[in-house]
Amino acid sequence: MKAYRIYSGRKQDALELIEHTVSNPTAREVRVRVRAVSLSYRDLLIAWGQYPIPSDPPPIAVADGAGEVIAIGPQVTRFKVGDHVAIPYYPDWIDGEPTPESVHRVPGATIDGMLAEEIVVPEDVLISVPSWLEFTEAATLPCAGVTAWNALFVGGAAKPGNTVLLLGTGGVSIWALQLGKAAGLRTIITSSRDEKLERARSLGADHTINYRRNPEWQEEVRRITGGRGVDVVVEVGGDGTLGRSVASIRPGGTVSIVGGVGGWATEIEIQPVLMRAARLMGILVGSRAMFEDLSRFVTAAKIRPTIDRVFSFDQAREAYAYLESANHFGKVVIKVGD
Repeated sequence: MKAYRIYSGRKQDALELIEHTVSNPTAREVRVRVRAVSLSYRDLLIAWGQYPIPSDPPPIAVADGAGEVIAIGPQVTRFKVGDHVAIPYYPDWIDGEPTPESVHRVPGATIDGMLAEEIVVPEDVLISVPSWLEFTEAATLPCAGVTAWNALFVGGAAKPGNTVLLLGTGGVSIWALQLGKAAGLRTIITSSRDEKLERARSLGADHTINYRRNPEWQEEVRRITGGRGVDVVVEVGGDGTLGRSVASIRPGGTVSIVGGVGGWATEIEIQPVLMRAARLMGILVGSRAMFEDLSRFVTAAKIRPTIDRVFSFDQAREAYAYLESANHFGKVVIKVGD
């Protein structure tokens, strides 16, 4: 079987195709034919050398993926052959608050990930995904989908009728747009490109802002909301956007900090945080319980995740390069096998 290892800091040469030995499952193990994986910004950080991973040997790449069970050990009780499954971003974080122990193991970083033709893992690592979704769609749930769910409804505590601000049109933001619309939220989304904003409107965005033409976009947010501000911001930018996100929220609102695409080191004024009684909430993807809640909601609302482009397994490096170009709208996916 073939798989890709990820080498930190090698940039365009970070992925190495290897022959991967897959054994028969033991008592409580499950063998999975991986059908698709989806890329996240963290995958680029590893390639750039900005996210620490073990080096002896480096792990199989990519946390997010979906596949089907093709064999089970004799004591497996949670799955049967043919089930559609994924690995949660944090396999050991079942519910409640994260702990150092529950967020230590991460596929594609501290343990082997999903960019392989087949994997064998303990049954407790796996979670069921909606079988009516395409594998390319289901592969976007573990990181981007759960992160958006947590940012809006757990950390952000958004309720129907609330107004939320979504920065950019990457995987998490578009997931949040689709979830927010299905949950009755009023959505505002930003981008530097009008064609992406038009696509966001086609998905139900109530208001759009081109931040190239409106560099002080927090003022436009406050105009749209009649001066009140939004209830939740899904903050993905970090440096250069966090201060404006704080300025965009209502008193008592929440900035759900998901990432730092614009940079991790940032300075913001403390006074606006205090004056708005703002909550700055770090979003660490989410627990298995959040994943299960997301799956139920996706099924009830019949949400089909937005896929920008699908690459083949032998185009994995091209998929990384495309994600790095920031031309995507939604998720970038690699299809594994037929």
